[in-house]
Amino acid sequence: MLRGMIFRQLFDAESSTYTYLLADPVGRQAVLIDPVFEQHQRDLAILRELGLSLTHTLDTHQHADHITGAWLMKKAVGSKVALSKRCGASGVDLPIEHGNVIPMGHYAIEVRATPGHTDGCVSYVFADRVFTGDALLIRGAGRTDFQAGDAATLYRSIREQIFTLPKQTLVYPAHDYAGRTVSSVEEECTHNPRVGGEASEADFVGYMDNMRLPHPKKIAAALPANGRCGEPEDGIVAKVAEWGPVVATYAGILEIDPRWVAEHRDAVVLLDVRTEQELTGELGKLEGCVCIALNELRDRLEELPKDKPVAILCRSGRRSAMAMQILRKAGFDAANVAGGMLRWRALDLPAS
Repeated sequence: MLRGMIFRQLFDAESSTYTYLLADPVGRQAVLIDPVFEQHQRDLAILRELGLSLTHTLDTHQHADHITGAWLMKKAVGSKVALSKRCGASGVDLPIEHGNVIPMGHYAIEVRATPGHTDGCVSYVFADRVFTGDALLIRGAGRTDFQAGDAATLYRSIREQIFTLPKQTLVYPAHDYAGRTVSSVEEECTHNPRVGGEASEADFVGYMDNMRLPHPKKIAAALPANGRCGEPEDGIVAKVAEWGPVVATYAGILEIDPRWVAEHRDAVVLLDVRTEQELTGELGKLEGCVCIALNELRDRLEELPKDKPVAILCRSGRRSAMAMQILRKAGFDAANVAGGMLRWRALDLPAS
């Protein structure tokens, strides 16, 4: 791997999908491979926290088991949607085919056509790794019984486009259902029970044609949505919260900017979870706050009104993050005030 390159392997538990983040550490340009619609806030958060500019989303194929997050990212940050032109999807900015090169800052990603699972499957090669989508899985291969799948075609794709890469090339698939995260070309050439070793095309076709798998649970929703690159039929982007500009961090914490809270004090319940001693310290407290120390919060939830969302403060935003989780589990609409009282004072926001 290129020295210093930013790389993250992200996971969606519901569909067992891996999303991959690659970024140039100097120019901070990034791509996301196989983003998942429901994980949009997570992916936005890591881009924001690492200071990355997303230039492209790269889907390996038109998925049947989840909806892509490509359109959401395009709406959020202006990234270009890349997908094989064989898929015929609408909303594609970069219809790719075998041999194309996709820029990523000072680097580039090679496109290899690997059809067979579907007619529009591609794999992405970058430096010492290949992102194989559903073509080659760890000790397996993608099913070939729908979306113009063809077992013989997939066998040739794997053998000619993936197994011809250097043996040490790392293999990162779009899915794994047993917790495995990475393999290598050498491992799969040797140990893959479907396509490795001495497996012939006839062996592979015979195996794949007799799998008899049920269709993916989300196929009825996923295929038409992915034909639009994930755009909802109504074109509406769901917000994290309707009451204010709440964002989700990569740690899963819902946060809101203190400046917005200061300007909309009447729209929220402001909760301070510091200790009584801290409330009389140098940072002071804000007028109109409900003050309940974090270690007492679970036992005093009835003191909080539910007719407004709760914006939570502490000294630095750490304890209030825990308070946010407690409140949301109890049915409150709540968000952590980012940076706590330290940031509130640093911004010279009003105390009343």
